Amino acid sequence: MDLFTHVLVAYLVTFGIVGFHPSYLAAGALAGGLPDGDAVFFPLARRFPLLRHHGITHSLFGVSVVAAVGALVAPLLAPGSPLVYFVVMEAGGICHILQDGFTHFSVPPLLPFSDSKLELDADRAINFLTLAVSVGSFYLLLGVERNHVAFAWYLLTVYVLMAFYAAYFAVRLAGRLVIGRRLSALGDFDHVVPTGNPFVWLVLSERSQGSRQRTTWARYVFGRGLVAGPYRADADLDPTPHAGPPASGDEALAWAYPLARRASSVLESTYHFGEATAEPAGGWTAVWYSLEFTMLGRAPGVRVRFPPDGGAAEVRRAFYRPRLRAI
Repeated sequence: MDLFTHVLVAYLVTFGIVGFHPSYLAAGALAGGLPDGDAVFFPLARRFPLLRHHGITHSLFGVSVVAAVGALVAPLLAPGSPLVYFVVMEAGGICHILQDGFTHFSVPPLLPFSDSKLELDADRAINFLTLAVSVGSFYLLLGVERNHVAFAWYLLTVYVLMAFYAAYFAVRLAGRLVIGRRLSALGDFDHVVPTGNPFVWLVLSERSQGSRQRTTWARYVFGRGLVAGPYRADADLDPTPHAGPPASGDEALAWAYPLARRASSVLESTYHFGEATAEPAGGWTAVWYSLEFTMLGRAPGVRVRFPPDGGAAEVRRAFYRPRLRAI
């Protein structure tokens, strides 16, 4: 989840626990965003893996330490009960862990005692719908409404936001559970991938045989089933020597795959897919793009162009719109 949504959801949960108490609301909201402060540990993360992003700060132990420190320090800054400060900051930190574990990026809630992962694959790590709602909500609560409207309007806004996020998470979770149970009946798929739309999902499989990998995926819409696909791409996992231009789209994909993975860490860390097209003047262009990050119909990926004269391939990273030709 994005930082704005982490903070806003923690604010709403804190409101549900203690009501309108500005000091406690601020502490709970702050605790909801603090786990992502592990970005400052980046230089030390290689030497101390516990300090990596989604490491110890995204664990129950980590958020409890933060809550305990907050319970001691917060009353010195704003009068209040140390116990209540601890409760709201613990709740804010747990909200952060649960939201990240709700997405396709895993978190280790039991560190340092266990490296077991929490990953529900029910949402994107960055969802532009919740990001827009969260940013707009902060502007509304802290800019438009603060000291400008009756308290009843503020309460109405908070309750509407509570209802929105409760419904949003419920729809996402229900969708993940339903598709997960139906996965084997949909075809040769073993993974469920969320999209930015809570009613649209991807189902896919990755199969490795020898030095080649086959990816197959399709688009699933609630109430309609599979609406696009399946699409399939085969590629070599390791670079292969070759001379001249590719002779086919499959060969272009196979040659391009190692180059694309080397050029983009996104492809290495997400499910991905490739398509190849013949150039009018000869040669081939292959594009490998991520299936887990999309924006306005485009996805981050790598385009590899093989010129017709067999010269060096041209590699370029950008956002590309898939052509989506079903098998």
